[in-house]
Amino acid sequence: MLDQFDKITEACATIASQWPHTPAVGLILGSGLGAAAAALTNSVTIPYESIPHFAKSTAHGHAGQLVCGLLAGVPVVVMEGRMHAYEGYPPAQITFPVRVLKRLGAGLLIVTNACGGLNPQFRTGDIMVIDDHINLMNDNPLVGINDDRLGPRFPDMSAPYAPDLIDRALEVARRENFAAHRGVYVAVTGPNLETRAEYRFLRAIGADVVGMSTVPEVIVAVHAGLRVLGLSVITDMCLPDHLEVATVEKILAVARSAEPKLRAIIAEAVRNAGENASNHV
Repeated sequence: MLDQFDKITEACATIASQWPHTPAVGLILGSGLGAAAAALTNSVTIPYESIPHFAKSTAHGHAGQLVCGLLAGVPVVVMEGRMHAYEGYPPAQITFPVRVLKRLGAGLLIVTNACGGLNPQFRTGDIMVIDDHINLMNDNPLVGINDDRLGPRFPDMSAPYAPDLIDRALEVARRENFAAHRGVYVAVTGPNLETRAEYRFLRAIGADVVGMSTVPEVIVAVHAGLRVLGLSVITDMCLPDHLEVATVEKILAVARSAEPKLRAIIAEAVRNAGENASNHV
């Protein structure tokens, strides 16, 4: 981890040379959710391949580019696509962009994902605001020698997702009249979807949804001192006694259809972050 500091500096210098602004918010868009980046104005798009030390995104529904601009008048940097463990990347590389977002000046990280629903009260197309998570990825991005310049050796994870942001997100859903829940996200490595027995196990240990991302990024965000809002789009139901075959095409289609709900919550969080940033200037 001790070589990350200089690598982060190099990546930030490249981004700043093309977009010389300080973002209030960093936003990571999950599978099929890339269209949210189109809402930015005065935007600059930077392919991951042109940023030093960024990995290439190979997953379906991930464009693999950084979009920098204004959302609701607030400067933001959007990751249109992320890296996953199932692509063969180690946790430190998956989470490297989070370090870069922090160094660029972001105070809030919004992470989104497409996930499978384990809670029988949920429905396909619903939003779940992440209240907590379980890491079953058999790895952790903080393993190794700690660099105190990046964060503490033992970061506290009692509230990785900011409680006030959870409440505000649910208020937006009530105001806009769409279904949103709060719950627990469990992260697995993938890339295969789970067996019926695994779904039963995940539900039994307290998970409401299951996915293959987000948790490593949130661990690093907490380590770096970022506030976090996590949003899941339930793209398929994983009920072991009524299990239907899930396809990538169906999952991406549901994710795209749910995007307006996601955008409403994101816009509110970004506006609030912009106001808070202005108050601290």
